Amino acid sequence: MLLMPRKVKHRKWHKGRSRKRDLETRGTKVSFGEFGLQALGRSWLSSKQIEAGRRAVTHYLKREGRVWIRVFPDKPVTQKAAEVGMGGGKGAVDHYVFPVKPGRIIFEIGGVSEEKARGALDRAKHKMPFKTKFVCRD
Repeated sequence: MLLMPRKVKHRKWHKGRSRKRDLETRGTKVSFGEFGLQALGRSWLSSKQIEAGRRAVTHYLKREGRVWIRVFPDKPVTQKAAEVGMGGGKGAVDHYVFPVKPGRIIFEIGGVSEEKARGALDRAKHKMPFKTKFVCRD
């Protein structure tokens, strides 16, 4: 079950540019659960990576507690077919990503002990393409 939008206003987007030293301003606090996984780096987080992290967390927790995914991949990434020459327009939409900036909370967990949450989020951090840290609710 990969995450992707049901309906979009524009099928293909511009790539956009990452801005260095640009920190996240939204989604930086643990809001729903007691513990969270916070991004320390910047990257595009694909729907496959989000799903792999979610599966690692839920498998470790064995159906106890609650898991929240705080990001949703809505940015389309296009890809032209292999061995196709230049020209001929932009490629078809291949997958969806979420552009992550440092400070964004990716996953949240509630209803379990801190050791159990640390273990689960430690499994998820290995699926992420950037460094992360374990954070607790203030």
